[in-house]
Order: sequence, then C-alpha cells, then structure tokens
Amino acid sequence: MSFICGQSPRIRNFLTAVAGLLFAASVAAQQDIPLTLYAAEDLALKNEPGRAALIAKAEALEEKSVAAGQLPDPVLRTALLNFPIQSGGFTTEGMTQAQLGIRQAFPPGHTRAASTRRFEALAGELRQSADGRDRDVLMSVRQAWLDTYYWQRAHTIVNQSRPLFADLVTVTRSLYSVGRADQQDLLRAELELSRIDDRLIDIEKQQARAVAALSEWVGQQAGRPIAEKLPAWQPAPALQALQEKLLNHPALHAADARIDARQAGIDIAEESFKPGWSLDLGYGYRNGRLANGSPRSDFVTVAVTMDLPFFRKNRQDRDLAAAVSERRAARQSKQELLRRLKSRLESEYAQWADLNRRIELYERQILPLSGDHARATLVAYQSDAADFADVMHGYIDDLNTRVDHVRLQVERAKAYAAIANLGGLPR
Repeated sequence: MSFICGQSPRIRNFLTAVAGLLFAASVAAQQDIPLTLYAAEDLALKNEPGRAALIAKAEALEEKSVAAGQLPDPVLRTALLNFPIQSGGFTTEGMTQAQLGIRQAFPPGHTRAASTRRFEALAGELRQSADGRDRDVLMSVRQAWLDTYYWQRAHTIVNQSRPLFADLVTVTRSLYSVGRADQQDLLRAELELSRIDDRLIDIEKQQARAVAALSEWVGQQAGRPIAEKLPAWQPAPALQALQEKLLNHPALHAADARIDARQAGIDIAEESFKPGWSLDLGYGYRNGRLANGSPRSDFVTVAVTMDLPFFRKNRQDRDLAAAVSERRAARQSKQELLRRLKSRLESEYAQWADLNRRIELYERQILPLSGDHARATLVAYQSDAADFADVMHGYIDDLNTRVDHVRLQVERAKAYAAIANLGGLPR
C-alpha cells in the first residue's frame, strides 16, 4: 500500500501527460477535417456581433417606446408664502401660509402615442436590418469560402501539373544530348518550369489572403483545409419568382419601417400645434386666529396652465415642414434601394445563366479537346511531326483551361450566393 502511494505522483503525472497528448492529437485531427461551406456558414452566424449589436439597439428603442408613452413625472412644490420679514412670525399676517402643491403636465394632443409609434418603428427598422445582416453575413462568408476554395484548387491543379513540365525538361535534355532537340527547346522547357514555380508562389500568396479574409468570419477554423467539392445547391428559381421574393427583402422592410418612423415624426409635429397644459393642485396651511378668535382657514388651490402656440411661423411650421421632407426623403430612398436591388438581381441572374452555359461548354467540349490536343502535340513531337513550342503551348493551354474551369464554377457559385441573398433562398 505504501508503494502504491509513493508512486501515485508519478502515475498522476503520467496520466496528465497522456491526457495532454490525446487532447493535442484531437485538436490536430480536428484541424485536418475539411471545412465545408455549410460549416463555415454556421460558424459565421453563431454569435455574430453585428447582428447582436442591432438587436441590442432595437431593444433599447423598444424600451424608449414604452417610456415615451407615459406622462411626464409630476412636480412637487413646497413654499412659504407671504412671510413677514420685518416683524412678526408665521401667525402675524393672515396670508402667511406653508404651501404644498403638485403639478402634472400633459403633452399636446396625442404626442405620447405618436412618440411611441415612432420609437417602435425605429426598433422595427433595426430588427429588419438584423435580418438583413444575416443575409449579408451568409453572402460574405460564402464569397470568402469560395475564394479560398478557388485558390486551393488552383494550387492543386498547378502543383499536380508541375511533374509533367519537369518530365518535359528531362526528356528535352535527353533529346538535346543525342542531337534530336535544339538548345532553344531545352531553354523553353526550363523557362516554362520556372514559370510554373513562379505561378505556385503567386497562388500561395493569393491563397493566404483568401484564408485571412475567411478568418474574419470563422476565426482560426479558416486554417483548416477547404472541402474539395462545391455545395450542391438547387438551381435558381425563375427570375420573375425571384423578383417577387425581392419585395420581402429585409432592407425594403427596414425602409418601410423608416417611413413609418418619419410619418410618426409628422404626427408629432402636427400635435405641437395643439396646446399642452398642466394641472396644479396645492394646499396652503395657515396658523393663528382671526379677530373674532376663530382659527384661520387653510387654502386649497387648483390651477390650469395652458400653452399658447401663437408664434408658430418659425417653430411649429418649420418642424412640420422638416418632418414632411424627411418622410419624402425616406420614400425616395426606398425607391432608389428597390431599383438598385432589382438591377443587381437581374445582373447576377444573367451572369449565373451565362456561367451555366459556359461551364456546360467547357465540360462537353473544351476540357476534353484541350487534354486531347496537349497529348497529340506530344506524340507528334516525339515523331518529329511538330515543334517543341507546340507541345509547351498545348500543355500550358490545357493547364489554364482546367484552372479556368474551376474559376467559372466559383464565379457561378458567387452569382448564386448573390441571388440567394436577394431572393431569400434557403440555405
């Protein structure tokens, strides 16, 4: 028993080290799991600070809307009236009194209800903006993920093609040694291999930038490798259906809420033409007695104070005119926004449709023909039926064609992401 107790610290240290190694292995394994677009979207939307800030502001305005609908706090007034300062005291003069009063102000007309509507509309605008923020975050993380995907695939394609160009250098050097190739062919082969290396360096630079942009939305998870397949999105609906769905875009709903807030501002300005008023209630305590010996009576005061909005030319009239102009500006801004969103939807949809046709052409004709042409030029060169420049041109063209095919797929996915943002398509 004593032996086991004596060894327990070593056993605990060993178990701790094993647990640490297992945890590190688990973290490393997780870093090797490919990052799919759907996972990146979840990471970006989870606890997104921009949306949380908008919701917090909306909640603040909702609290203000409740406060705006309440009466102002009553005012308590205490006073000592008509106290003789030269001679006598509280009981000397009949009008001397200690007064306690309360005043309650009432804003003009329905100002409180209009103020409540105004704050509620502003809160609704921010909540719609929060929904729009979700769409914008989705589109941004999709574009960042797609950029990273493109540069990763481009690096893979170019890197896989490098051994071929290295083999061409070896073959050309061998043919040059036996007199079947010119020095110009050897220099051209070595030059193109160097250009491949330079292209890889540039791709790695662009890939690092894309990963940095993606990290804005997914944090350290951007260091994970990108999944090798693009998302299998459903084809986009017809343009007319998307245009109808566009009317439900959160940005347009936010614009409607902004117009409602400006209308409430007009209502507040119109209510300012009505008089506000206040009610005063007071109680005056008197001490002492009258000449006949009876005690002095206390006083009760009731007063109504009313605003007189007579000089309204440079105040109420100006406030109303300003409120009307703000509502007109809000309506014009919505129309401008709707036109801009419609134009962008039509542009992205046209691009998406064109890219579909181009990708179909690439996959049906251009890609197979490009590969066949490259292989045919190599066979012809080996049979002394073609120049080495034709071989290099054929393989470089095939490499560029395969990279362009990936680029077209990524551009189509970006266009779809924009369409999904505008049309509110599900994930």
